[in-house]
Amino acid sequence: MYQINDTVLYGTNGICKITEISKREFYGKSIEYYILQPIYQNTSSIFIPVNNEALTSKIRRILSSDEIYSIIRSMPHEENIWIDDDNERKVKFSEILKTGDRKDLMLMIKTIYLRRTSQKEISKKIHSCDERFLNDAEKLLYEEFAHVLKIDRDDVLPLILQEIEIEEKKSLNNIKQAL
Repeated sequence: MYQINDTVLYGTNGICKITEISKREFYGKSIEYYILQPIYQNTSSIFIPVNNEALTSKIRRILSSDEIYSIIRSMPHEENIWIDDDNERKVKFSEILKTGDRKDLMLMIKTIYLRRTSQKEISKKIHSCDERFLNDAEKLLYEEFAHVLKIDRDDVLPLILQEIEIEEKKSLNNIKQAL
């Protein structure tokens, strides 16, 4: 069970703070709710019935800074997950957003960035739905990284690129030493 003032991720709403756990009367029944307030959005509070597994399963703990750096450093070693079939790709990317697995989100971002770069080289653009997937994934991931690492959201991508560059140099040095 979560506590008041816990910071969590909720579905695609991103980082939220549990501001209250309270009971509300609906149709003569008293139901206990988590009341979440999105941190990076000025939107309404989100009410999640404590006993509704389908909704509470969308609440995820935030990563530690060590977990974040571990995910970032693993990216140079991960293959991209581009799927040529548009419908299959939409299903896959939708599932990644739905589950919210941060490593998969980062891999999806990497994949779409690489695809966008290759398309740009031949004077083409990526599909608008891929652009939306990219924006949604960045929003979720960058908000969490910024919150945990106590940096501005705009500083997340430069940090990721810097860490990836460091990891690539380490890998290159390890290969040189092995030879």
